[in-house]
Amino acid sequence: MIAWIIVVFFVLIVFTVKLYQKLTCGVCRSSAHMVGKVVIVTGGNSGIGFETAKNLAERGARVIIACRSIPRGMKAAEEIIECTGNENVVHKYLDLSKFRSVREFCDSIYKTESRLDVLVNNAGAGGLGNKKTEDGNHLGMQVNYFGPFLLTNLLLPLLKSSAPSRIVNVSSFIHKYGEVDFENLNMEKYWSDYLVYANSKLYINLMTLELGQRLEGSDVTVNALHPGVASTNIFRNVKNNLIRNIIEMSLNFIYQSVWEASQTSIYLSVSPEVRGISGRYFSDCRETKPSKVSQDPEIARRLWQESEKIVKFKLKL
Repeated sequence: MIAWIIVVFFVLIVFTVKLYQKLTCGVCRSSAHMVGKVVIVTGGNSGIGFETAKNLAERGARVIIACRSIPRGMKAAEEIIECTGNENVVHKYLDLSKFRSVREFCDSIYKTESRLDVLVNNAGAGGLGNKKTEDGNHLGMQVNYFGPFLLTNLLLPLLKSSAPSRIVNVSSFIHKYGEVDFENLNMEKYWSDYLVYANSKLYINLMTLELGQRLEGSDVTVNALHPGVASTNIFRNVKNNLIRNIIEMSLNFIYQSVWEASQTSIYLSVSPEVRGISGRYFSDCRETKPSKVSQDPEIARRLWQESEKIVKFKLKL
């Protein structure tokens, strides 16, 4: 009898969480078109990035899906073209774990595009282990933060010449569990997959804060967001099949659909409500407060300077 009571209680909790999530989920209501606009979505081949890219294509934008897998990128572009009727959707190769790939991608963008209206730094990964990139950085930190940092800096001149334009940085509520240790930015002294992911998202917030200050008056805005927790393929690198399947099944039921999780990225990309708003943090299509560390301008400034050293690039704004 007690066991059944526990089961019923657990089921009620799960359904209550699900109901709360559905009632509080933000949805982008803007009908703004994107005809004539150029958008880059990193990681646009799957999950939240795919839904974001598809929505922006539906609005008429030229959408560039930037990802490492050429077959998956091409397939995603074909699927979006088929379901939206917008044939101006392409894939370009980008491997954020290699700075040379980031530079080659940006060189290609400057050769083929005369403008860039929205850059969505969506790509991210967890469970990458304790590995180093060819650039000597921790793999997870480079994919989730240092790569996007360099990408954004290299594309800023094009974004500025296309103003009003927007930068959308996909963060996570997990940033609240991150830390800033300037002696361990690359996880060389201590690390865990969880801490790498949390730190990288905290750094994304701090990058957003500092860049917002640097771009003041340029009509280029930058904002970060928590997309919500959805069952995407972000945990595809978790080795244990049982653990990975349990995580994905649980998230798929309890939390948001991928479509719901993409709404804040879309909102920040198109909504006239946020034009001119910069350096902020959003969730469920509403501005909210990130962690106290995320709001510290001194830490943000120093992190920016240290990041410039790591990516070996300093942009003169």
